[in-house]
Amino acid sequence: MAETEKVTINMNVVDLGKVDVLIEQGFYSNRTDFIKTAIRNSLSTYSNVVEPLIQEKSFAVGISYFNKNILEEVSSQNKVLEIKVIGMLVLAEDISEELALRTIKSLKVYGTLKATAQLKEVLKKINKEKIIV
Repeated sequence: MAETEKVTINMNVVDLGKVDVLIEQGFYSNRTDFIKTAIRNSLSTYSNVVEPLIQEKSFAVGISYFNKNILEEVSSQNKVLEIKVIGMLVLAEDISEELALRTIKSLKVYGTLKATAQLKEVLKKINKEKIIV
C-alpha cells in the first residue's frame, strides 16, 4: 500500500452537508472516500498539465531515499545534487549537516520531507527553492 499522509481541511457547513447527503445516498462510503475521489478526479482532469511538468522538470515521483553512504559517493565524485521530488523524500539520520551542505545544492519537495529537525533547518538556509511540506 502506498505511503499516506494525513491532511486536514476546513469546509463550510453547507458543502459538508451536501457531502453527507451523497454519503447517505450511497454514492460514497464516508467523507474520506468522497475527498479521495474528488482529489483523484481533479488530478485526472489536470493530468495534461501535471505530467509534462514532471517529465520536463525531472522530478522523481514516489519515495526517494538518501543516506550517508549515498551522499559520500556523490561528494567523492565532486558532484552536487538538485533534488526534486513529488511524493516523499527521506534523508536518513546518519547524514551530517556538513555532508548535506556539501552535496545538496537545492531541494524541492511536493509532499513530505522526512529528516531530522536540524537537517531540515540547514536545508531551509541553503535552499533557493521552497520546500513544500
